[in-house]
Amino acid sequence: MKHFFFFLALLACLNTFAQVTFSSSNLPIVVIETMGRPIPNEPKITARMGIIHNPGSQRNSLSDAFNEYDGFIGIEERGSTSAWFPKKQYGIETRDSSGNNNNVPLFGWRKENDWVLYAPYSDKSLMRNVLSYGFSRKMGHWAPRTQFCEVVLNGEYMGVYVFMEKIKQDKGRVDIAELTAADTQGDALTGGYIIKIDKTTGGTPISWVSPYRPIVGGGAVTDFQLHDPEWHELEPSQRSYIQTHVTNFENALKRVSFRDTVTGYSPFIDRRSFMDFFISNEISKNVDGYRLSTFFYKERDSDGGKLVMGPLWDFNLAWGNADYCQGGLTTGWEMDFNLYCGGDQWVNPFWWDRMVRQDPRFANDLKCRWEALRMGPLHTDSMLAFVDAQVSLLAEAEQRNFQRWPILGTHVWPNNFVGNTYADEINYLKNWIRNRMTWLDANMFGTCEAMVPIDRPEILLGLSFYPNPVKNTLVFELSGLKGNEQLILFNSLGQRVHSMDAKAGELRIPVEHLAPGIYFYRLERRGEALFRGKWMKG
Repeated sequence: MKHFFFFLALLACLNTFAQVTFSSSNLPIVVIETMGRPIPNEPKITARMGIIHNPGSQRNSLSDAFNEYDGFIGIEERGSTSAWFPKKQYGIETRDSSGNNNNVPLFGWRKENDWVLYAPYSDKSLMRNVLSYGFSRKMGHWAPRTQFCEVVLNGEYMGVYVFMEKIKQDKGRVDIAELTAADTQGDALTGGYIIKIDKTTGGTPISWVSPYRPIVGGGAVTDFQLHDPEWHELEPSQRSYIQTHVTNFENALKRVSFRDTVTGYSPFIDRRSFMDFFISNEISKNVDGYRLSTFFYKERDSDGGKLVMGPLWDFNLAWGNADYCQGGLTTGWEMDFNLYCGGDQWVNPFWWDRMVRQDPRFANDLKCRWEALRMGPLHTDSMLAFVDAQVSLLAEAEQRNFQRWPILGTHVWPNNFVGNTYADEINYLKNWIRNRMTWLDANMFGTCEAMVPIDRPEILLGLSFYPNPVKNTLVFELSGLKGNEQLILFNSLGQRVHSMDAKAGELRIPVEHLAPGIYFYRLERRGEALFRGKWMKG
């Protein structure tokens, strides 16, 4: 049904704004009308939004009907540093005519009502967040799904935006148990909580301060904020529980025996999420990594009870886009931020140096994970192909965007590189990725050998396997077992592909059905790893 709001959108195709004539796009078109009301930082005001997203490869035209969404929204400006840019980003809440939340499956995503219209501005590639979230999903994690679009606001063309999901507890987002006010004891009290380390300029107050300073002798502290539920929504027992649990993890990581697999930090964490979070921040040399826009969550004990790093958020200053604190260099570790750019606020927690440099077990597992990812989603060719796919998608829209915002060839804080053309910006990004991955290959921590004993030295076991690479049948030869061991095979995403009780002698495992690539094995006793290593399916 066409109404006044649709008529305003139609008028946009008849006008030129900032030397941009806009009538159609290969990208979805988002049209927002506030009826003359300015959009505040907060609270959200009521407006209307229509989205044109025709199926298949059909073009989207402003004269088309709104077929992806046509209805009310709440809208406000969002962002901290980015709030100073003329191209604004927005928080959006889809609503019904009564002002209540309206859960809708935009772009085929799971139904929700909270969304973000992200406005790439200083990121002249327009895609740094899209890249980071995309790579994270390829690594097997949930990250906000993204959709490039072009936006018309109150009849004015606003350029290329990224419509994306917001981090929150939900079966289609951070899939942990919903914590309610009634969950004050037992297993229900233990999860789920989403926590972040960030500035307070987003309006979220500090929930508690870590007892451990990131820099010895310095004035900086690590502040924790409850993201979902927020601190004010929690009961006193819930506040006490999550603060105590995170502090206990930090206590375990700080103590002398932190490497102990029982009394140390390891039982508190989901190891793969911590490794992948480290890798995600380091491949992109994210200058905000670890210290800002850093999310982690606590599962309910019945779901595993672990602290899980992620999801990723806010990588617009990553991938060589920052001219400060060595953010533009393709060498060096972002986890060492405190050494060369530390101050009295917003510095990295002590966690990462402790795990990566001081725990050989973690470092060796990290190296194996790195090598597996480099054979798959983080292979340089795969990464550059993903960049090229976004470039192809943006081929026409980027031209209109930079007509509307003529910043090519101009330094916009904090650009490390200023290209005269969009192609220059993309070439810089791709060369930066090549050089960064080469440096990481040469400097990644740990050792990933074909067979590495990782249990206590007094336990003597024998393990060998062949052939490697293998096509049809992988053969393990085992000795020195006690009769309660298990052999488990994993793919590069950490997903179990085979498991069996381990017995002394020869074990023959058919693998012809598995796709070629890097795989891993682990021999464990009562859940504790005794050996682990890697093998290749040819």
